[in-house]
Amino acid sequence: MSGLVVAVVGDSISAGSPLWDPEPAVRVRIAAPDERSQWQWWAARADARLEFRTTAVYAERTDEIARRLDLVLTGADVLVVQGGINDVVQRRPLEQAAENLGAMLNRGRAAGLALAVTDVLPWNNGDKRTAADIGRLNALIREVAATSAASLLPFHDTLADPTDPTRMRDGLTDDGDHPSIEGHRLLGEQAFRLPK
Repeated sequence: MSGLVVAVVGDSISAGSPLWDPEPAVRVRIAAPDERSQWQWWAARADARLEFRTTAVYAERTDEIARRLDLVLTGADVLVVQGGINDVVQRRPLEQAAENLGAMLNRGRAAGLALAVTDVLPWNNGDKRTAADIGRLNALIREVAATSAASLLPFHDTLADPTDPTRMRDGLTDDGDHPSIEGHRLLGEQAFRLPK
């Protein structure tokens, strides 16, 4: 079975915060790093063909994420684009965030890669405004996925509390911002699917 290189570009969710980071210089500042705190680790365990190449930086907006795309594209078979929560936090125009995600997918398509985009997770530490913006941005991301012929990875619904979808379920976040190890496991094993 041949391997597949999956290029991932994103923010702290794809970096594995708060217990992991793809950059060794950042990882040494984590008191007890745990590689299981990344959805990619769980996806690779579920499918041994996958090799992940990730560039992801804490607190970056979609325009900042886009500047790092070339770091992971060369030699990749699949591109996964993840981001948008920091655009919401910083009150940036949601339409621009969606355009930035779409532009990254277009660059991946031009490079001949299969494409996937994640939606934005619920944010337990947010408020009504951020919950509404996440909902609006996720609707825009669904449109971007459809127009880009990209698979939509349902990160939001995988971790959302069914009684309050603006929050991650208990046990799936340790800090209210990022998935717990169990949250990352669900994202890697259930939400991540290779694009067709």
